[in-house]
Amino acid sequence: MQADVLVLGAGMIGVSTALQLQRRGKQVALIDRRAPGEETSYGNAGLIQREAVEPYPFPHDSRMIFKVMRKGGIDVNYHSLALPTLASPLAQYWWWSSPSRYARVAREYSRLIEHCLSEHESLMQESDTEALVRRTGWRTAFRTPAAMASGIAHAERLQQEYGVEHTIVDGAELSRLEPGLRREMAGAVHWTQPWSVRDPGALVAGYAELFQQRGGHFVSGDATTLSATTLSRQGNGWRVTTQEGTIDAEQAVIALGPWSDTLTRRLGYRLPLFVKRGYHRHYVMEKPLSMAMLDAENGIMLAPMNRGLRITTGAEFARLDARATPLQSGKAEVAARQILDLGESVETSSWLGARPCTSDMKPVIGPAPKHPGLWLHFGHAHQGFTLGPASGRLLAEMICGETPYIDPAPYAATRF
Repeated sequence: MQADVLVLGAGMIGVSTALQLQRRGKQVALIDRRAPGEETSYGNAGLIQREAVEPYPFPHDSRMIFKVMRKGGIDVNYHSLALPTLASPLAQYWWWSSPSRYARVAREYSRLIEHCLSEHESLMQESDTEALVRRTGWRTAFRTPAAMASGIAHAERLQQEYGVEHTIVDGAELSRLEPGLRREMAGAVHWTQPWSVRDPGALVAGYAELFQQRGGHFVSGDATTLSATTLSRQGNGWRVTTQEGTIDAEQAVIALGPWSDTLTRRLGYRLPLFVKRGYHRHYVMEKPLSMAMLDAENGIMLAPMNRGLRITTGAEFARLDARATPLQSGKAEVAARQILDLGESVETSSWLGARPCTSDMKPVIGPAPKHPGLWLHFGHAHQGFTLGPASGRLLAEMICGETPYIDPAPYAATRF
């Protein structure tokens, strides 16, 4: 098979990249071991987060660091045996999270977030997936007045610095709006601009169906075996071997999410990449929440989905292939039952996925420095679902020689 571009990885990032390239007249082959949207893109909270202008920093508060070290909260867990291999990227993560460096990171990161809604909007209209989407925003809810005051101050700063819109909901009003709450909260910040999706995997699948309807090819190939021997130079282009044979193309894109590090290392790159693993589980609710809600003090997201209320956990620092340790998921259920009339679990066990992260909290978007015609597109951490179409547009413009709609320099692999 012949194509103009190979896109390795069919999550939100890969599928969006394939569509944006296809819009520009490229013949694209999209390759993954599973159907589009069945890996990391399936398991998130389903939010397109226009308010997420600042990425999650490594804490510099000594009390918070000690709490993480003793595993005293729900939002962070870690595997001790993984710490030697994670030490270098996490040290760099801490370094980039210092206030002066983080301010620059956030400014550069926010330029992509600014375009997340408009770029999703066009793909939703073209793929007829708008029925999956609710444009009502989501809430950060607080149990205590002190946390509420801090949350309001944070929201007001984001509005002043970035134009992020919000409203304040007091505890009594929140109880009226959400009759499924068992107790009155201190209140909530309602982020009014973001959208939520009732089935994140279905949205990715809808985008992939549009890609195929327009002549794109989806080919089955195991991402974990896409090594330097199966992805290889072929003349002036690239060749990949799949279960359906070989595919040749002038250019190739690595968009393998948390598996990108495996392939890039085999090609000679040493990028400061690591994963934050996360869990979710669905529960029956007699009185469902009207929109997604973050339990701020515990760091758990409560997101209404087609399958029920999806409770997602924070970050687990571990090896990508380590066995599941759903301790956070169990603690999250206990915390959720304190504030919600929660029914039985839909599944017998928690789902586990991994977020692909970089030490400076910005994605890698652009050419591979040592390989002409090879492009890197990964490291979106918590916001791959949000940023897929916007990030995909930026990379497609670079591949096609167009003037990028935002400056790509902050996301180049050469920054490391």
